[in-house]
Amino acid sequence: MKTSRVRETLVAGARGLYLAIVSLAGSITLFVFAVLSIAFIVLGIGVFTTPWVLTAVRKFADLRRVQAGEWADVHIPSPYRKYPADLRSGVTGQVERCSLMLKDPATWRDLQWLLVDMTAGFVVVIFAPALVLYPVYGWVLALGVWKPIYNAGGGEWYGFIHVNSQMAANGAAALGTGLAVLALFANPAIVRGHFLLSRTLLAPTASMRERALTQRVDRLEETRHDAVDTSAAELRRIERDLHDGAQARLVAMGMDLGTIEALVEKDPAKAKEMLAKARQNSGEALTELRDLVRGIHPPVLAERGLGDAVKALALRLPVATDVDVDLAGRADEPVEAAAYFAVSETLTNAVKYAEADRIWVDVHHEHGMLRIAVTDNGKGGAAVGTGSGLSGIERRLGTFDGVLAVSSPVGGPTMVTMEIPCELS
Repeated sequence: MKTSRVRETLVAGARGLYLAIVSLAGSITLFVFAVLSIAFIVLGIGVFTTPWVLTAVRKFADLRRVQAGEWADVHIPSPYRKYPADLRSGVTGQVERCSLMLKDPATWRDLQWLLVDMTAGFVVVIFAPALVLYPVYGWVLALGVWKPIYNAGGGEWYGFIHVNSQMAANGAAALGTGLAVLALFANPAIVRGHFLLSRTLLAPTASMRERALTQRVDRLEETRHDAVDTSAAELRRIERDLHDGAQARLVAMGMDLGTIEALVEKDPAKAKEMLAKARQNSGEALTELRDLVRGIHPPVLAERGLGDAVKALALRLPVATDVDVDLAGRADEPVEAAAYFAVSETLTNAVKYAEADRIWVDVHHEHGMLRIAVTDNGKGGAAVGTGSGLSGIERRLGTFDGVLAVSSPVGGPTMVTMEIPCELS
């Protein structure tokens, strides 16, 4: 227990020293660059530099958010607004990105946080390493170092003790011991206090949370409508496939059986020929029904899970496909179905349009997120909203708060990345 507390105190001291240095150097540097860059917008230069500087500020703030959660169990949500999916590139896109970042209230709260971090944040967190290192100096003085200091300049102050004798040096050692004991209890709290101070500005405000909630509701309404439309389209497809396929074959088979019944005594040879045709129709109808059921929910997906279902998909492709699956369990059935059909559509697009001769599929789960990456070495040029089917995949994933990212420069390769928040069981 004591060893654990000492280790925790030393770790907190080391983290405090790191945070003090970063708070002072990093925050001052980024704040100065951000202010200068924003000021240079009137000259035109800042339009191009500001997005880069503010992006660096956001990465710096996001790092502090991660450290707050990992080091002190202080959770700080990210408040930044998302860019539109159709944000343009080039000069126009850079100007638009600069405008969007400056209109985001979180940007100005980040700049306020940099000011607080370089001042109050530094003052708070510097006590953590000080309570670890300063006691050592008291003990060093008591070991005799006070004498040359006294001879050279008349003594040394350690806290409120004027060290000019061995007794005073022993008092400094006692005070240092007291500070060391204080560090055992205070250091983790000091580091946590630093992160709690950061949270006051890095976390979203009530109005920002309300706006995010409104956007969330709008997103849910949109995905709900998409899900209803998709379900209706799927029902129409099933009805059409049944009517034009299996149902038509079964009707034809019934008519053939009626004819066979009339011919079985008059023309046995013809009846046998029609029986063979009826048997063929029944087999084809059964095959179509199986394909239809597989299209609704593949048996391998229900029985063996997403990983094996994706591997089965890859085996049916005319293109060499490598599948890497790392799943420690199974997601909920609706999530698995959405992921499966998203992968199926992505693979179909790669085969039909990308002209690829190799495809790689990576499926894994980490940090509460199911991540799937489908990469091909085709000609590239794929984009959401160009009729490639990626828009449908995005809508399907959106029903589960999933996201789709596409990287497909002209000439390839193309990487389609899908993420769905879920837990495995």
